[in-house]
Amino acid sequence: MAQILAIDYGRARCGLAVTDDMQIIASTLDAVPTAKLVDYLRGYFSSNAVETVVIGLPVDLKGNMSEVEIDILRFIEVFEREFPRIKVERFDERFTSKIASYFISQSGKNKKQREQKELIDKVSATIILQNYLEKK
Repeated sequence: MAQILAIDYGRARCGLAVTDDMQIIASTLDAVPTAKLVDYLRGYFSSNAVETVVIGLPVDLKGNMSEVEIDILRFIEVFEREFPRIKVERFDERFTSKIASYFISQSGKNKKQREQKELIDKVSATIILQNYLEKK
């Protein structure tokens, strides 16, 4: 089997998480500036077997898409051209940032560490991926 990678896509930065090769456990990977995401993924895919990328679907409580969805759709077009063999799936990301902030606060991190946006993005991607695995 190959890994599954999740992306919590943001306009400035993207949180990344990845499974083990058996696709059992989701772990944080990195937070990458959005402008450098494709280059980062190119490097990661060159040394790791990834079969699926799960990208968060930013839906609000009423079922409306967030404004960042337009940017995500553009990214998916680029991704599919660049990496045609890797399947792209979408997964609801509602509340992941709030849940990530809660988990981080419960982890014993100090206030400065808890407010690091990169950490929240990575944990959010991990939550998206773990929820995806549980639903799969």
